[in-house]
Amino acid sequence: MNAWDYFVDLFANVRADWLEFLQDHGLASSLIVFLDSLIGITLMLMFVFPVVIIFIWLERRFIAWIQIRPGPNRCGPFGLLQPVADAAKVLLKELITPAKGDKVIHWLAPVVMFFTAFMVFAAIPIGRAGFDGQNMGTLADLDIGILYIVAIGSLGVFAIFMAGWGSNNKYSMLGAMRAVAQLVSYEVPMVLSIVGVLLIVGSLKMSTIVDQQTVPFILLQPLGFLIYFLGAMTELNRSPMDQVEADSELTSGYFTEYSGMKFAMFFLGEYINALAVSVIVTTLFLSGWKGPFFPVWAWFVVKVFIVFMVILWMRGTLIRIRIDQIMAFSWKFLLPMALINLFITAAEVLIWDEWMSGWESFPWPFIFVNWAIAVILILLWSKVFFKLGGGRVEVREVRAGYSQGYGADLQAPVS
Repeated sequence: MNAWDYFVDLFANVRADWLEFLQDHGLASSLIVFLDSLIGITLMLMFVFPVVIIFIWLERRFIAWIQIRPGPNRCGPFGLLQPVADAAKVLLKELITPAKGDKVIHWLAPVVMFFTAFMVFAAIPIGRAGFDGQNMGTLADLDIGILYIVAIGSLGVFAIFMAGWGSNNKYSMLGAMRAVAQLVSYEVPMVLSIVGVLLIVGSLKMSTIVDQQTVPFILLQPLGFLIYFLGAMTELNRSPMDQVEADSELTSGYFTEYSGMKFAMFFLGEYINALAVSVIVTTLFLSGWKGPFFPVWAWFVVKVFIVFMVILWMRGTLIRIRIDQIMAFSWKFLLPMALINLFITAAEVLIWDEWMSGWESFPWPFIFVNWAIAVILILLWSKVFFKLGGGRVEVREVRAGYSQGYGADLQAPVS
């Protein structure tokens, strides 16, 4: 037994003794569940907040390295204390509420954003430790785990819309409406990409999804992984998909009117969402905590950081996409690809169960087939996508006379 297994077994026994102690003292079952949940939430906070602080520092240093500049290097060695200095700064800033805004909604928006982002981690497994038939590697190993995650993750758009509405600001409202449009557009292909995984596993339970991965599902579902990852990038509102808060168009988007700790809660919410996406991708497509030689927690953390680094890499190297291009990319590219991937996966499940040895064995044939299909579909559909007008910028010839005044006749000959 390694150190991690010993720690988890110890936690399982301590938790069982704690619950038995509460039951022996005649406490109501609802109160016992509340106290047990309170301890679980505390442990989640102990995991999420340190990782988010590391993410903030890592993003600044990595983006600075990409852009050939020093990055944070004043607060502590290598700027490690910069997130702490930023936290102290926002705590001391004044909380400003727009005079004609809806004060209650304006105040509730960052709270909803923060807690909806945090609630996702209740169903995320970080290890496999059984005790009385329960998985102690997660706070709530729900039978509908992935459904819970998708449902809770969709609630963040309400916080963004509340922020835009409560601010009584046109820029904020435009940013909020863009967020609603993006979420509705990208949630459909994202869920369809997850369904492909569920068809293979036959369960909505997150720990079962990890247990069934004899091979990481990124090999079996390369197209599903790509669709989910790109959709998640858009829902995170991170560059190059950050039109919700495009500074060149909307100042700061939906949180233009926020300052101090209210702004900090939106800021933390975005990084917690980035951590949640990294964790979900790790669980669904990278076989979760599984790996040789090292403890399960080490594999889990390494995979999460690799996914987050890919997100940072895309942010530091790709330019911002226009809002019409973002919407067209979802409906004209990701959605058809997600439907095709779903039908192909369903056919493979039937073939493998009926004529081959079942999913308990290693499905080598489908790995090569699915990668070949993914490459061919992407190449062919990208040409169809541009023919349908997605992402193409139509530029008409601007003649010299047009620069002399707005509304000049474009058909006039050049003088």
